[in-house]
Amino acid sequence: MVKVIMHGCNGKMGQTITNIVKADPEIEIVAGVDVSDHIKNDYPVFSKIADVNVEADAVIDFSNAAAIDALLDYCEEKGMPVVLCSTGLSEEQVKRATTESIKKTAVLKSANMSLGINTLLKLLKEAANVLAPAGFDVEIVEKHHNLKLDAPSGTALALADAINEARDKEYEYIYDRSQRRQKRDKKELGISAVRGGTIVGDHDVIFAGEDEVITFSHRAYSKAVFAKGAVQAAKFIAGKANGLYDMSDVIG
Repeated sequence: MVKVIMHGCNGKMGQTITNIVKADPEIEIVAGVDVSDHIKNDYPVFSKIADVNVEADAVIDFSNAAAIDALLDYCEEKGMPVVLCSTGLSEEQVKRATTESIKKTAVLKSANMSLGINTLLKLLKEAANVLAPAGFDVEIVEKHHNLKLDAPSGTALALADAINEARDKEYEYIYDRSQRRQKRDKKELGISAVRGGTIVGDHDVIFAGEDEVITFSHRAYSKAVFAKGAVQAAKFIAGKANGLYDMSDVIG
Protein backbone atom coordinates (compact mmCIF):
# COMPACT_ATOMS: atom_id res chain seq x y z
CA MET A 1 0.00 0.00 0.00
CA VAL A 2 1.44 3.35 -1.08
CA LYS A 3 0.77 6.14 1.43
CA VAL A 4 0.55 9.66 0.05
CA ILE A 5 0.10 13.23 1.19
CA MET A 6 -2.38 15.20 -0.95
CA HIS A 7 -0.98 18.73 -1.27
CA GLY A 8 -3.89 20.99 -2.24
CA CYS A 9 -6.44 18.43 -1.06
CA ASN A 10 -9.50 20.72 -0.97
CA GLY A 11 -9.15 22.06 -4.49
CA LYS A 12 -11.06 20.52 -7.41
CA MET A 13 -8.20 18.27 -8.44
CA GLY A 14 -7.38 17.38 -4.86
CA GLN A 15 -10.94 16.21 -4.27
CA THR A 16 -11.01 14.34 -7.58
CA ILE A 17 -7.85 12.49 -6.57
CA THR A 18 -9.28 11.83 -3.10
CA ASN A 19 -12.30 10.09 -4.64
CA ILE A 20 -10.17 8.10 -7.10
CA VAL A 21 -7.88 6.88 -4.30
CA LYS A 22 -10.87 5.71 -2.23
CA ALA A 23 -11.61 3.14 -4.91
CA ASP A 24 -8.00 2.03 -5.36
CA PRO A 25 -6.75 -0.69 -2.96
CA GLU A 26 -3.09 0.00 -3.83
CA ILE A 27 -2.90 3.56 -2.53
CA GLU A 28 -4.10 5.58 0.46
CA ILE A 29 -4.13 9.29 1.32
CA VAL A 30 -2.82 9.56 4.89
CA ALA A 31 -2.79 13.38 5.15
CA GLY A 32 -3.80 16.47 3.22
CA VAL A 33 -2.54 20.04 3.05
CA ASP A 34 -4.75 23.03 2.26
CA VAL A 35 -5.28 26.57 3.55
CA SER A 36 -9.03 25.99 3.22
CA ASP A 37 -10.86 23.82 5.73
CA HIS A 38 -14.35 23.94 4.16
CA ILE A 39 -14.32 20.23 3.24
CA LYS A 40 -14.36 17.31 5.67
CA ASN A 41 -12.01 14.55 4.56
CA ASP A 42 -11.35 11.05 5.84
CA TYR A 43 -7.74 12.02 6.59
CA PRO A 44 -6.15 14.78 8.71
CA VAL A 45 -5.65 18.10 6.91
CA PHE A 46 -2.87 20.54 7.78
CA SER A 47 -2.74 24.20 6.81
CA LYS A 48 1.01 24.02 6.06
CA ILE A 49 3.13 21.22 4.64
CA ALA A 50 5.77 21.87 7.31
CA ASP A 51 3.24 20.82 9.99
CA VAL A 52 2.57 17.37 8.52
CA ASN A 53 3.71 14.73 11.00
CA VAL A 54 2.31 11.64 9.27
CA GLU A 55 4.52 8.98 7.69
CA ALA A 56 4.10 8.79 3.91
CA ASP A 57 5.77 7.42 0.78
CA ALA A 58 5.12 10.33 -1.60
CA VAL A 59 3.35 13.66 -2.11
CA ILE A 60 0.89 14.45 -4.89
CA ASP A 61 0.82 18.20 -5.51
CA PHE A 62 -2.10 20.00 -7.15
CA SER A 63 -1.87 23.34 -5.38
CA ASN A 64 -0.49 26.62 -6.71
CA ALA A 65 2.83 28.33 -7.31
CA ALA A 66 2.71 30.21 -4.00
CA ALA A 67 2.90 26.90 -2.09
CA ILE A 68 5.68 25.24 -4.09
CA ASP A 69 8.74 26.62 -2.31
CA ALA A 70 7.55 25.33 1.07
CA LEU A 71 6.64 22.00 -0.54
CA LEU A 72 10.10 21.60 -2.03
CA ASP A 73 11.68 22.55 1.31
CA TYR A 74 9.70 19.74 2.96
CA CYS A 75 10.41 17.13 0.29
CA GLU A 76 14.13 17.94 0.20
CA GLU A 77 14.40 17.76 4.00
CA LYS A 78 12.44 14.50 4.26
CA GLY A 79 13.75 12.92 1.06
CA MET A 80 10.09 12.63 0.12
CA PRO A 81 9.25 11.77 -3.51
CA VAL A 82 6.83 14.26 -5.07
CA VAL A 83 4.52 14.27 -8.10
CA LEU A 84 4.56 17.96 -9.03
CA CYS A 85 1.39 18.90 -10.91
CA SER A 86 0.88 22.58 -10.06
CA THR A 87 1.02 24.98 -13.00
CA GLY A 88 2.15 28.60 -13.26
CA LEU A 89 5.52 27.97 -11.61
CA SER A 90 8.19 30.61 -12.02
CA GLU A 91 11.38 29.85 -13.95
CA GLU A 92 13.23 29.79 -10.63
CA GLN A 93 10.80 27.23 -9.17
CA VAL A 94 10.99 25.00 -12.23
CA LYS A 95 14.77 25.19 -12.17
CA ARG A 96 14.87 24.32 -8.50
CA ALA A 97 12.48 21.39 -8.88
CA THR A 98 14.27 19.93 -11.88
CA THR A 99 17.92 20.58 -11.01
CA GLU A 100 18.33 21.12 -7.26
CA SER A 101 15.55 19.16 -5.54
CA ILE A 102 16.36 16.01 -7.51
CA LYS A 103 19.69 15.81 -5.73
CA LYS A 104 17.79 15.14 -2.50
CA THR A 105 14.64 13.32 -3.60
CA ALA A 106 12.67 11.95 -6.55
CA VAL A 107 10.61 14.52 -8.51
CA LEU A 108 8.10 13.62 -11.21
CA LYS A 109 7.03 16.50 -13.42
CA SER A 110 5.27 16.37 -16.81
CA ALA A 111 3.59 18.87 -19.12
CA ASN A 112 0.48 16.68 -19.01
CA MET A 113 -0.42 14.00 -16.45
CA SER A 114 -2.84 12.09 -18.69
CA LEU A 115 -1.84 8.49 -19.35
CA GLY A 116 -3.45 8.79 -22.79
CA ILE A 117 -1.47 11.88 -23.79
CA ASN A 118 1.78 10.35 -22.63
CA THR A 119 1.07 7.17 -24.58
CA LEU A 120 0.33 9.40 -27.58
CA LEU A 121 3.70 11.14 -27.18
CA LYS A 122 5.38 7.76 -27.48
CA LEU A 123 3.34 6.76 -30.55
CA LEU A 124 3.98 10.07 -32.32
CA LYS A 125 7.73 9.55 -32.26
CA GLU A 126 7.29 6.24 -34.06
CA ALA A 127 4.79 7.69 -36.54
CA ALA A 128 6.98 10.71 -37.32
CA ASN A 129 9.92 8.51 -38.26
CA VAL A 130 7.75 6.58 -40.72
CA LEU A 131 5.60 9.38 -42.17
CA ALA A 132 7.90 12.42 -42.23
CA PRO A 133 10.45 10.83 -44.60
CA ALA A 134 7.50 9.86 -46.82
CA GLY A 135 6.61 13.54 -47.25
CA PHE A 136 3.67 13.85 -44.86
CA ASP A 137 2.96 17.37 -43.55
CA VAL A 138 2.36 17.72 -39.80
CA GLU A 139 -0.25 19.97 -38.21
CA ILE A 140 -1.55 20.14 -34.63
CA VAL A 141 -4.95 21.57 -33.68
CA GLU A 142 -5.75 22.03 -29.99
CA LYS A 143 -9.05 23.14 -28.46
CA HIS A 144 -9.72 24.36 -24.92
CA HIS A 145 -12.33 26.23 -22.90
CA ASN A 146 -12.79 29.98 -23.21
CA LEU A 147 -11.13 30.71 -19.85
CA LYS A 148 -7.72 29.28 -20.79
CA LEU A 149 -5.12 32.03 -20.85
CA ASP A 150 -2.22 30.52 -22.76
CA ALA A 151 -2.07 29.49 -26.40
CA PRO A 152 -0.95 27.14 -27.73
CA SER A 153 -1.41 24.74 -24.84
CA GLY A 154 1.56 23.21 -23.10
CA THR A 155 0.31 19.82 -24.23
CA ALA A 156 0.26 20.90 -27.90
CA LEU A 157 3.85 22.04 -27.56
CA ALA A 158 4.79 18.75 -25.90
CA LEU A 159 3.24 16.85 -28.82
CA ALA A 160 5.16 19.02 -31.28
CA ASP A 161 8.37 18.57 -29.33
CA ALA A 162 7.98 14.77 -29.35
CA ILE A 163 7.75 14.81 -33.15
CA ASN A 164 10.57 17.31 -33.53
CA GLU A 165 12.89 15.39 -31.22
CA ALA A 166 12.28 12.22 -33.21
CA ARG A 167 13.20 14.12 -36.38
CA ASP A 168 16.38 15.75 -35.02
CA LYS A 169 14.60 19.12 -34.62
CA GLU A 170 14.08 19.63 -38.34
CA TYR A 171 10.74 21.44 -37.95
CA GLU A 172 9.97 25.13 -37.44
CA TYR A 173 6.80 25.78 -35.43
CA ILE A 174 4.31 28.07 -37.21
CA TYR A 175 1.53 29.52 -35.05
CA ASP A 176 -0.13 31.97 -37.48
CA ARG A 177 -0.25 32.08 -41.27
CA SER A 178 -2.45 35.17 -41.62
CA GLN A 179 0.49 37.32 -42.73
CA ARG A 180 2.17 34.67 -44.87
CA ARG A 181 1.45 34.64 -48.62
CA GLN A 182 3.49 31.63 -49.62
CA LYS A 183 3.29 27.89 -50.03
CA ARG A 184 3.67 25.73 -46.97
CA ASP A 185 7.28 24.75 -46.36
CA LYS A 186 7.92 21.04 -45.85
CA LYS A 187 9.73 21.79 -42.61
CA GLU A 188 6.81 23.66 -41.06
CA LEU A 189 4.91 22.19 -38.14
CA GLY A 190 1.70 24.15 -37.78
CA ILE A 191 0.07 24.59 -34.37
CA SER A 192 -3.43 26.07 -34.19
CA ALA A 193 -5.41 27.00 -31.06
CA VAL A 194 -9.19 27.12 -30.64
CA ARG A 195 -10.84 28.61 -27.55
CA GLY A 196 -14.52 28.23 -26.74
CA GLY A 197 -17.17 26.99 -24.35
CA THR A 198 -16.21 24.42 -21.74
CA ILE A 199 -13.91 22.19 -23.83
CA VAL A 200 -11.66 20.42 -21.33
CA GLY A 201 -8.92 19.61 -23.84
CA ASP A 202 -8.89 18.27 -27.40
CA HIS A 203 -5.72 17.61 -29.38
CA ASP A 204 -5.47 16.40 -32.98
CA VAL A 205 -2.13 15.61 -34.59
CA ILE A 206 -2.56 15.44 -38.37
CA PHE A 207 -0.14 13.74 -40.74
CA ALA A 208 -1.31 14.82 -44.19
CA GLY A 209 0.21 13.03 -47.16
CA GLU A 210 -0.65 12.65 -50.82
CA ASP A 211 -4.11 11.07 -51.05
CA GLU A 212 -4.21 10.02 -47.38
CA VAL A 213 -4.43 11.59 -43.94
CA ILE A 214 -3.65 9.99 -40.60
CA THR A 215 -4.95 11.74 -37.47
CA PHE A 216 -4.04 10.97 -33.87
CA SER A 217 -6.71 12.35 -31.54
CA HIS A 218 -7.03 12.71 -27.80
CA ARG A 219 -10.16 13.98 -26.05
CA ALA A 220 -10.28 14.80 -22.35
CA TYR A 221 -13.91 14.76 -21.18
CA SER A 222 -13.07 15.77 -17.64
CA LYS A 223 -10.06 16.71 -15.55
CA ALA A 224 -10.27 13.27 -13.95
CA VAL A 225 -7.87 11.99 -16.64
CA PHE A 226 -5.12 14.13 -15.12
CA ALA A 227 -6.00 12.98 -11.61
CA LYS A 228 -5.81 9.32 -12.64
CA GLY A 229 -2.39 9.93 -14.13
CA ALA A 230 -1.20 11.61 -10.95
CA VAL A 231 -2.32 8.62 -8.87
CA GLN A 232 -0.43 6.21 -11.15
CA ALA A 233 2.59 8.51 -10.96
CA ALA A 234 2.53 8.43 -7.15
CA LYS A 235 2.48 4.63 -7.16
CA PHE A 236 5.44 4.67 -9.53
CA ILE A 237 7.62 7.21 -7.75
CA ALA A 238 7.26 5.84 -4.21
CA GLY A 239 10.62 4.34 -3.26
CA LYS A 240 12.41 5.56 -6.39
CA ALA A 241 15.98 6.87 -6.27
CA ASN A 242 16.66 10.61 -6.28
CA GLY A 243 16.29 12.14 -9.72
CA LEU A 244 13.93 13.67 -12.25
CA TYR A 245 11.14 11.55 -13.73
CA ASP A 246 8.20 12.18 -16.06
CA MET A 247 5.12 10.32 -17.24
CA SER A 248 7.06 8.50 -19.92
CA ASP A 249 8.75 6.62 -17.07
CA VAL A 250 5.35 5.69 -15.63
CA ILE A 251 3.98 4.21 -18.85
CA GLY A 252 7.28 2.44 -19.62
